[in-house]
Amino acid sequence: MAEDSDLEKTEPASPRRLEQAREEGQVPQSRELSAFLVLIAGSGALWVTGSWVAQRIAGIVSHGLTLDRSAAFDPAAPTTVLSGLAWEALASIGPLLLVLVVAALAGPFMLGRLNFSSKALAPDWTRLDPLKGFGRMFSINSVSELVKAIFKSLLISGVVVWVILNEKDQLFALIGQPIEVGLHSVGRTILFSAVMIVASMVLIVAADVPFQLWQYQKKLRMSKEEVRREMKELEGDPQLKARIRSQQREIARRRMMAAVPKAQVVVTNPTHFAVALAYDETMPAPRVVAKGRGLIAQRIRDIAQEHGVPLLQAPPLARALYAHTELDDIIPSPLYRAVAEVMAYVYQLNAYLA
Repeated sequence: MAEDSDLEKTEPASPRRLEQAREEGQVPQSRELSAFLVLIAGSGALWVTGSWVAQRIAGIVSHGLTLDRSAAFDPAAPTTVLSGLAWEALASIGPLLLVLVVAALAGPFMLGRLNFSSKALAPDWTRLDPLKGFGRMFSINSVSELVKAIFKSLLISGVVVWVILNEKDQLFALIGQPIEVGLHSVGRTILFSAVMIVASMVLIVAADVPFQLWQYQKKLRMSKEEVRREMKELEGDPQLKARIRSQQREIARRRMMAAVPKAQVVVTNPTHFAVALAYDETMPAPRVVAKGRGLIAQRIRDIAQEHGVPLLQAPPLARALYAHTELDDIIPSPLYRAVAEVMAYVYQLNAYLA
């Protein structure tokens, strides 16, 4: 429909739209950022553990090329030797592989958060539509991926050729050298190549990450009609309304409990009701800063005791204040005299204790 066309989708994605997209597995992605982080982490790990890994691999190769005359006629010997060498090799490169896995997961995390969605694994039969497939071939995303692939190929090929030409003399000099020397030299060349590739990829990553974020937001943009429809759905959702009311009650309860230490007195039932009253010279009459019954009343009493706020047992007054006042309201005029007697008692008590 015309209302859903890209030209009319001018509104930014709502939080609900973003959450639905995440549930469907649609999150901002940058393959260039992930590759960049993997290269950085791999280069760093290789620089730190390169000598140790080279020594382990050299030992594995040397052990594998050593013939054991006593096991020459044992049919199970090759399997035992190969499995042992495989485990040693895995233990040697295991830390490096772990670093690479963590680096690969860091890319999506930096663009928002890690997201695992079963819906993204479900088959999407619309991708088999030849017309849509033909349209995707000439989309902005496909063109940008093609340009990046060509640029990366030229860049990496240029770096590799330059490194080979720069290191050819050292590589040719390895002929006839011990395994340890060869592995050390090859590792140094690989590390140097990785560092050069990482440096050359900075420009690609700097351009790709903002582009992917912009494209993700553009893809999820909404039309004004979609925004209105979503608002209607949200307003009519009973579960959402109940959740909002629950959150509002919790916020009001926390604010009310925070006001109890500032009260001058808490009038109690003594167990069923509790009403906290505050008063200063700027008020026309005492004000109700907290009230509750049952567990909430108990919590008000506990907070009052923790902060030294006097508790006064006056069951009729506590019930009247609870029934005829709202939170943050001035007490009603029929209760002025009773509350005035309470406040006078509190002031006399404070003066005596002082």
